[in-house]
Amino acid sequence: MFYGGIDVGSLTAQAVVLKENTIYAYKSIPVSSNPIDSASAVIGASLQERDLKYQDLSCCVSTGYGREQIQKEGLADENMSEISCHGKGAWWITPRVRTIIDIGGQDAKVIRVDQEGELVNFVMNDKCAAGTGRFLDVMSKTLGVTVEEIGPLSFHSRQVIEMSSRCSIFCETEVHHYLQRGAALADLAAGINRTMAGRVMALVRRVGIEKEVTMTGGVAKNQAVRRELEKLMGLKMLTYDLDSQLVGALGAALIARRLAEGK
Repeated sequence: MFYGGIDVGSLTAQAVVLKENTIYAYKSIPVSSNPIDSASAVIGASLQERDLKYQDLSCCVSTGYGREQIQKEGLADENMSEISCHGKGAWWITPRVRTIIDIGGQDAKVIRVDQEGELVNFVMNDKCAAGTGRFLDVMSKTLGVTVEEIGPLSFHSRQVIEMSSRCSIFCETEVHHYLQRGAALADLAAGINRTMAGRVMALVRRVGIEKEVTMTGGVAKNQAVRRELEKLMGLKMLTYDLDSQLVGALGAALIARRLAEGK
């Protein structure tokens, strides 16, 4: 039997198709302006990879932006919060995990799960761009590099330039000021990534750290932010081979399987 999960984020949309207990197909695409169109495109593309039709899915769950509308349009049987989906997906990949740091384009979440991957506690930041992927996007453009480059660039830093402000707007002004004074891009990148980690660490402290810890979401690909968080927490985080942006869709597919089995 096949089960589907759809996760529409602020920048990308993901879909995962499970066959029993195996990831059978998956896809990640840039989002369109309409979450319904993004959901339809990404689940359609993932099914097409395996010559499947939507009717082959025993159950499908949507999460992320517009998840309720995606269900109403008939693209999903149920919808579930990103928090539950990222928690379940991360636990399935690494069953030892108890704390998940999920950093997306517009928000950041720290999630605690139990030994079964069920939600215990969480805290979320969706009111401020600092501590989200949007912050790194703005800062990378200010430096004149891509968001993919800002992590590796910081590893060439000889003297980290600490940012005095954790606000995205003020931090951007501060970076412009340093650039005008001829500061090295690598030193600024290192300071930006450290600021990002510090903002996320404030969320981690509110939930509390329970080992083991891992990251999900697009910012999990930024090794500099990961390293700074590890320093602040005093531990090494669990890693895995799956694209970190697929974890939410994977969790949605796992919940779809559970719903179908319950039926």
